[in-house]
Amino acid sequence: MPFDLGPGQAVALAVALLGAAFVRGYSGFGFSAIFIAFAALITNPLPLIPVVFSCEILMTVFQARGIRGHVDWRRVFALLAGAAVMLPLSVWTILSLGESAVRLTVSLIVLAMSLVLLSGWTLRRTIGAPGHFGVGILSGLCNGAGIGGLPVAAFMTAQPMAPQRFRATMIVFLTGLDLITMPLLWAGGLITWDTAAGLGLAFPLLGLGVWLGGRQFLAASPTTFRRFAVMLLLALALLGLLRAITEV
Repeated sequence: MPFDLGPGQAVALAVALLGAAFVRGYSGFGFSAIFIAFAALITNPLPLIPVVFSCEILMTVFQARGIRGHVDWRRVFALLAGAAVMLPLSVWTILSLGESAVRLTVSLIVLAMSLVLLSGWTLRRTIGAPGHFGVGILSGLCNGAGIGGLPVAAFMTAQPMAPQRFRATMIVFLTGLDLITMPLLWAGGLITWDTAAGLGLAFPLLGLGVWLGGRQFLAASPTTFRRFAVMLLLALALLGLLRAITEV
C-alpha cells in the first residue's frame, strides 16, 4: 500500500475520504480539513497532503459545470493574492516540524477554526479586497498543514452570501490555493510515486462522494449541513489533540 499503510489504516482512510468528498460536494469546503484531521489520528498526515490537494483539484473538475456563473471572482483573486504571500513560509515551517508536532499543529488549527465557525460570528459591514487579502494571508499560513480553506470558510460564513455563491467561490478558491501550493510541496520532497498511487486509489471514491454530496445540496439546506461538518471537525480536532498530547 502507498505510504506503508496497513490494511486497517487504508480502509479507515478510504471511508474518511468518501465522507469528506460528500461534505465537499455538499458544502464546497471541509474536504481537506476533515480528511487530514482524521488521518492525524492514525498516521503521519504530512505525506498525505499532496494527495489531498490533488483530490481537491479533481473534485473541481467534477463540479465545474454546476458552479459556473456563481463564482465571486473578485473575492477569489484577492484571497489567492494574500495566500501566495504566506505559502512559502508556511510550507517550510510545516516541513521542519516532526510528526508529533505536525499532528498537534493540525489539531490546534482545526479546533480554533471550528470554534470560530460554530460561534456564529458575523460581520456588520461589507469587506473589500484588502480584508480578503488579509484573510488570504491567514489561509496561506494554515495551508502548509493542508487546511487553508477553514479561515476563508469562517470569514465568508460571517458575511451575507447566497449558498450557491458561497459554495462556488470556496470551490474555485481552494483549487487555486492547491495549485499554488503543489509546486512548493514538490520542492520540499513530499510529492512521490506514492502520491500518484494514492490519487489513483482515491479517484473512484472522490467521484462517488462529490456526486452524492451534490445531489444532497440540491435537496437540503447547506447551512444546516455546514453546521454538521463543523461539529465533525471539532470532534476530530479534539481527538487529534488528545492523541498528540499523549505522545509528547
